[in-house]
Amino acid sequence: MKLFRRAKHPPSFDPDGSDAALLAAVAGGATGALEVLHRRHAPWLRARLRYRTSDPDLVDAALQETFLAVWKNAGSFTPRSADGDAAAWFWTIAIRQLISQLRRRANQWIADTDPAPYETIGDASAEDLVLTRVEHGPLGQALDSLSPELRTAIQATVLDGLTVREAAQLLGVPEGTVKTRVMRAKARLREQLV
Repeated sequence: MKLFRRAKHPPSFDPDGSDAALLAAVAGGATGALEVLHRRHAPWLRARLRYRTSDPDLVDAALQETFLAVWKNAGSFTPRSADGDAAAWFWTIAIRQLISQLRRRANQWIADTDPAPYETIGDASAEDLVLTRVEHGPLGQALDSLSPELRTAIQATVLDGLTVREAAQLLGVPEGTVKTRVMRAKARLREQLV
């Protein structure tokens, strides 16, 4: 005796549609919609993740895990604005995946069994040098002295390069609040660095 079941057909979608519409199609099983989202969002996600680490393998792993999470959780996306912009949602997933990759790498035990010394594979990029100076210089100390609300607002807009709108969506606060926090953070940093 043979059992039959009706084949599931993924929903149709418009490749030029909004991110919210494409995510709804992904939730319905449309792999083509995920490909469109990947082409739209992977380049800028990769660029922003590179600001956080210079290791391209970590960036690639975080991107892969990001789009795997999008595939699995597309049905949980709920647009907060009228246009359904999903960029902040993608960024939130991507940065969490990168942090997970960094934690995995930090928890790996490295045996010192190789007697060969380390070789120089290249110079640090200009971005890496600037970020190192930001973290470990006077600016880093000044940033550490800010309240968590001000620090996350300035980090999202200045260091991560998010727009005020994206930062507001990421932080879950109104755009005006982000602008106020950034303004206050800049004023306090000016006071401490002068």
